[in-house]
Amino acid sequence: MTEPTNGARLPLRTARLILRELDADDAAFILSLLNDADFLRHIGDRGVHTLEQARTYIVAGAMASYRQHGFGLWAVRLAEAPECIGICGLIRRDTLEDVDIGYAFLPAWRGQGYALEAAQACMALARQDFGLRRVVAITALDNPASARLLEKIGLCFERLIRVSGDSEELRLFAWNGGDEPPGT
Repeated sequence: MTEPTNGARLPLRTARLILRELDADDAAFILSLLNDADFLRHIGDRGVHTLEQARTYIVAGAMASYRQHGFGLWAVRLAEAPECIGICGLIRRDTLEDVDIGYAFLPAWRGQGYALEAAQACMALARQDFGLRRVVAITALDNPASARLLEKIGLCFERLIRVSGDSEELRLFAWNGGDEPPGT
């Protein structure tokens, strides 16, 4: 397990979960997650179709983000099991002005409150460890479950946006520093 890069309290433990940095050994999990039908539908095809592409995705994405920003997408696992069940974390995207919170879970682990628990922990890190005063999130229009989760962690719908020249409109949610997220 890698040590956090810039002072984040990782691995982070919640009541049921452990969040830790992703590493190249997580390639099989990432390959499965990124090719899940719901991931492809709601988030998009990342062009990751082999284990080698998954390793490259982790190294160039999450691991590079840890070095550059001190945060990124983190692996999420149950406290009592070693297997990853999802990802959740903070992302600095070129297409958004503010840090974005993101998450995705394998099908067997959805609908059980794990994404909410992980996202609440990430919001606490955003405020306490990284001193962020604004966090945003984007979600597809046809993903009401994600919108509900964002509202539960304290983000509010702001507007519809288009990113990266995409023709698809997305919902932009935001939390501003003076708003205390629920569950803190």
